[in-house]
Order: sequence, then C-alpha cells, then structure tokens
Amino acid sequence: QTRVYGRDRVRFMESLVVGDIAELKPGQGTLTLLTNERGGIVDDLIVTNTSEDHLYVVSNAGCADKDLAIMRGRAAELQATGSDIQLEVSDNALLALQGSPSMAQVLQAGLLDDLAKLSFMNSITTTVFSIPGCRVTRCGYTGEDGVEISVPAGRAVELAERLLGVPEVWPAGLAARDSLRLEAGLCLYGNDIDETTTPAEAGLLWTLGKRRRVAMDFPGAAIIMAQVKEKPKRKRVGLTSGTGAASPCSPPCVPTSPGTVTSGCPSPSLGKNIAMGYVETAHSRAGTALTVEVRKKQHPALVTKMPFVPTQYYVAK
Repeated sequence: QTRVYGRDRVRFMESLVVGDIAELKPGQGTLTLLTNERGGIVDDLIVTNTSEDHLYVVSNAGCADKDLAIMRGRAAELQATGSDIQLEVSDNALLALQGSPSMAQVLQAGLLDDLAKLSFMNSITTTVFSIPGCRVTRCGYTGEDGVEISVPAGRAVELAERLLGVPEVWPAGLAARDSLRLEAGLCLYGNDIDETTTPAEAGLLWTLGKRRRVAMDFPGAAIIMAQVKEKPKRKRVGLTSGTGAASPCSPPCVPTSPGTVTSGCPSPSLGKNIAMGYVETAHSRAGTALTVEVRKKQHPALVTKMPFVPTQYYVAK
C-alpha cells in the first residue's frame, strides 16, 4: 500500500498506468494496469482518489518491490523537472471480508458510518470495531460484495480475531479465494496476465480511459492502441469442461491453434470444471469447442463467456 502526495500526483500516476485517474471523484477508486513500453502488464493496481489529499495505491504483494522501484524512479524523474510528488509506503495490514449479504451485516455492527451509502470501488477512512485510522474499501477479488480493510499493523490480529468471533465469519485461504475469483472471471497476476501480456490480449481494454486512448500518453500506448485497431493475435477466454479439472499450463488443443490454460479449478458454485487461458483470436468466440489436456489425457471443453458466476458487487441506491 502506497500513498502518493503532491499537487502533481495525478499526472505522476497517469504516466505509469492506463486509467483515467483525473476523473475519479473523492473516495472513488479504479482497477488499472501498470504497463511497460512493450505494452505488457507489469501489475494490476487499485488506485483511489482519497478525500485526504493523496492517492492510495494497492499493489499485488508479489509485485510490490518492482512496482515501488518503478514508482520511485518515475517520481525522481519528475521531481528533477520541478514536479511536486511524494511517496509514502504504508505498513498497514490488509484484511478482506467478503460475501453477501453477511459481510454488510457483520461489518455494520462495528461502524458508525452507514455502509449502505458505500458503493463498489469507493472507500472511507473510519473506525472499525474501535480501531481508528482504518480505510474501508468496498472491493475484493471474489466477485462478491465485500470490503478490504487497511488496518494499522499493530492491531490487525485484534481486528481479525474480532471478526472471526462472529459465527457467520470463517477464515478463507488463498485457494478458496482463487476459486471465487476464477468463477468471477478475474485475472490473477503471474498466471493470467504478466509483462508479456497486453491489455488487448487479456480482454482488459475497459481499463483504458477514453481520454487516455486519445492522448496515448501511457507506457506502451502505441502497441496497445494498434492492437485495439487491428485486434490481437490471441485472446483470453473462459473454458468449461465436465470432466477432469483443467489445471494451469495444460494446453487447449485445436487442429490449427495451440493455446495455453493459465488458471483452472473445479467450480464450487457450478459443480463443473472451469478455466481461463489464451487461444488464437479466430478460436475465441463463445461456444467454440476445444480440447484441454489434463494429466496427459484429452478432455472436451467449450469457450464460455465470463464471468462464469454472476457477480454481486454492491451499488448504493
């Protein structure tokens, strides 16, 4: 978690990512992509325009060191030309509480703020179960209604134990979270997207702000926008299969188009196997029949629209 201060913080952030950060309202955040000059995805970030004179940036933990090095390098470049930018790395812990409708009921008991007024991808700084200085963001990589709570590190265990004391709340590991994010059709960095994958290939062009597309002022813009116009040679697709779990790195095989499965697991909600991966664009249409290799055996699979399970994100009325 990083905070970006200074009057040029938006310009700084937009020099690194593809999103329209300037259009974010106070308290509003967005999923965006940190790209390189080849159009590859260095990381996917959540950037929030806080109400407290800074941008709040959440990186993937596995990418934190390289992200911070890139941010510090760009900040130094802009500072050398007179720009006003300061970076502050937070030592807060991050807890995710996910699942509708119980999440809202459980968390509301520990808040003075009205959670019903907090929409998906918006955040507030508040006191959570008597712990001040927490940032509650209505988001989370499960496809369900949920929050991520940035809590002072020294009180993270206290908050976790307080939440786990509620009968409806269960601890969930990364494998459980992974099955949910896959059902929601969400990419996992390092599996489904990486520095060799472009936003066009990954089906993430919706993260490109309209103004940014015209300005073409983000890293790799020429390559990415050329793919927008001409279509990429390969695309990320969803796959369903009734037999054999599609495990990562098992290739979808079609007579003229090999591909790659990047994520796969049995779907707890659907009772069948789901996966995502990359195939040549000509074979990416929903309903296309493919085969996937699982433990050296071939199984039929179907290109399927994502999300596999409808999402439950909350929008305040």
